[in-house]
Amino acid sequence: MKIGGSTRVFLILGDPVAQVRAPQVFNHLFKQHGVDAVLVPARVAPADFDSFARSVLKAGNIDGLWLTIPHKTAMVQMLDHCDALGRAANAVNAVRRNADGSIEGALFDGIGFAKGLDLWGVPVAGRNVLIVGVGGAGVAIAATLAARGAGRIALAARDVKRATGIADGLREAFDCEVVAVPTPDPAGYDLVINATPLGLNASDPPAFDVARLDSDACVVDILMKNQPTPLLRACHARGVAAYPGFEMLIQQVPEYLTFFGLGEVAAAVQDDLSGVRALFEAGD
Repeated sequence: MKIGGSTRVFLILGDPVAQVRAPQVFNHLFKQHGVDAVLVPARVAPADFDSFARSVLKAGNIDGLWLTIPHKTAMVQMLDHCDALGRAANAVNAVRRNADGSIEGALFDGIGFAKGLDLWGVPVAGRNVLIVGVGGAGVAIAATLAARGAGRIALAARDVKRATGIADGLREAFDCEVVAVPTPDPAGYDLVINATPLGLNASDPPAFDVARLDSDACVVDILMKNQPTPLLRACHARGVAAYPGFEMLIQQVPEYLTFFGLGEVAAAVQDDLSGVRALFEAGD
């Protein structure tokens, strides 16, 4: 990769950033498709985020930001424009500076998740969904599934007050029943999603009791590492359909490229995501 004065610079902001996969994927795609651009990770503490983000977007050759934990929500207050899913979830994971200088944000976590469901042939419309965890990804998924016509969405989290507030907001934004539930009991749900970090460590308790799953339920664990996760292994042992979360990232790649004005590259990548999938799998 040759970086010069005309190179478009993008940053991925998080704290920490050692775990991020996006630079290896997007820099490969930039090189492969002859795009003069680079994506660089930057570790920014929450206390410094506001001033850093506002300042860095003033640089003429820094065209946009990727946002990861814990900055997806903090960015929203700085935006001049935001897409509907980002507004509903109060979080964004992509930000660009438009030609008029305005700052625009979008949220692709839920879109990537839903495209993964399409790939696996898992229906959404009318389904009874349980989402365990209401962090940025969990809320983004809930917003997208509500927009896609899920029949009912239950949110389970340790902070029941937060889950209740999110459910209230999503009910107002979408024609969907969204409720907070006190426990992550998966019985009776068609689609159960682990949107917590539980499973990253061997000592973690399970996000929910796999034995309580209906036999025809479908499970998605959005953890990106330790594949297959303990939850996926337990589901497979029971014969329950279960899928890994890294597909959510793979399916977002064309969305980012389109958002940042690289529509032709996005179309080529969307036509064949096998190369992107191989890049993610190579990082496991």
